[in-house]
Amino acid sequence: MTNKRDLRLRVNEKLYAELMQWSAEELRSMNGLVEYLLTEAVKKRKRSGSREPEEK
Repeated sequence: MTNKRDLRLRVNEKLYAELMQWSAEELRSMNGLVEYLLTEAVKKRKRSGSREPEEK
């Protein structure tokens, strides 16, 4: 199992409502949808040749 970290995220009410509706349509939890969207954004950034973050 993958280790997961907690992330507190604040969004405005309109965006929250949109994400809730989207997650319900996709039969995902809100957390699952946000994690999926962030994963896809990172993949897209890497494919576009953007500089990768430095390791700490």
